[in-house]
Amino acid sequence: MFRNLAKLPLIGRLLLILYRIRVGLSFVLGVVGRYVKWLFVSKETTNLTYHLRDDNLIYLGHFIAAVTGKTYQEITLYFNEILEDKAFYTHVEELYRHGADAFKSDKEVRLARRIGWYAIIRVAKPKVVIETGVDKGLGSCVIGAALLRNKEEGFEGTYYGTDINPSAGFLFKPPYSQMGKILYGDSIKSLKEIKAPIDVFINDSDHSENYEAEEYETIKNQLSASSYIIADNAHCNTKLHEFALKTNRKFLYFQEVPKNHWYLGASIAVAFEQTKPLIKPL
Repeated sequence: MFRNLAKLPLIGRLLLILYRIRVGLSFVLGVVGRYVKWLFVSKETTNLTYHLRDDNLIYLGHFIAAVTGKTYQEITLYFNEILEDKAFYTHVEELYRHGADAFKSDKEVRLARRIGWYAIIRVAKPKVVIETGVDKGLGSCVIGAALLRNKEEGFEGTYYGTDINPSAGFLFKPPYSQMGKILYGDSIKSLKEIKAPIDVFINDSDHSENYEAEEYETIKNQLSASSYIIADNAHCNTKLHEFALKTNRKFLYFQEVPKNHWYLGASIAVAFEQTKPLIKPL
């Protein structure tokens, strides 16, 4: 009956529109519902935090394994290491409640893609890690936690964060701040002050395409042979992809799927040198 009516020129088109409203409405209402809840439950205004959906976290593990040439099992050990780090969570939770930006911070610590950053740093054992765009300093603390673990294993590393906001990084306190420092001012100018070879570079500052591209050009000649260049904004532009092609690096992309949040998620894109095959030949 419906099929026959749907074929009619005017009535059929109207019926199809009504049917398609029903198809899409469950999705739209779900997003609106989560958005309204977020308005009243959360205090965040920017750099929204959330957990990843369970299956998305699994896929993140496989993604990092592909990027680093490690097994999925090895990567999940590093995931669990940061997810079960009680001292780390206590540190962030305390500053979320009583720090300078407590008025716009939620009580719960949610790391999402930063778990992937942590695993890359634990695998790479970098001597220098740079993060452009610090904001509250959650990523800074995650990086600091990874560098502290590396130090315990005999691998020294230093963190440099950059941010134009002189108040950025209120979470970046000891012990994590012992692993590096934040350079305040224009990111490009700050990057030019760093002369050491760069092993891990994370772009998350000014999200304009041209500025992101300029950051890559600024650090291009300082990248170590086995460096990882990570873009936090690749879901909005292709600048890291273009940089990877230009510098003959491999490029992989991962899309976040947040758990119970209205935001569709950010991303991790990585440009890297793959020095060994992911799968050994038979």
